[in-house]
Amino acid sequence: MALHLIKLCVGADSIDDLREWVAERSLTALAAGLEPHSIHTTRMVPKRIEELLDGGSLYWVIKGQVQARQKLMDIVSFTDGEGISRCRLVLGPEVIETAGQPRRPFQGWRYLPQDDVPRDLHSLGANVAEMPADLRRELMELGLL
Repeated sequence: MALHLIKLCVGADSIDDLREWVAERSLTALAAGLEPHSIHTTRMVPKRIEELLDGGSLYWVIKGQVQARQKLMDIVSFTDGEGISRCRLVLGPEVIETAGQPRRPFQGWRYLPQDDVPRDLHSLGANVAEMPADLRRELMELGLL
């Protein structure tokens, strides 16, 4: 069973902000002759890398709600120029919208077991995916989605 990561998407006010950031990073990678992956650098290196790379994703919390995910493609440890250990989370180019799930603020990333992940929005049906985000959020808070 896949294991996932969850992280606050600092600086993004919406999924569109995240998508713009990912598209910009993908274009930069393509221009450099690389695969169109985005990379997110963190301080802490996950210990359960094998489980994470067995179908795991990075779930993004935007404005207090899990709203999107990106597939984890690779996890690379490195030491920066100041001698500090860091980790690159190599993420797939697609931002997949999820059903909203409230989350309190936290620092860094956390493991997210498969049983706790929100469903992908498209799996809830086309009508739900086409609803305005505010309406979806309100219906989820009421327990109707």
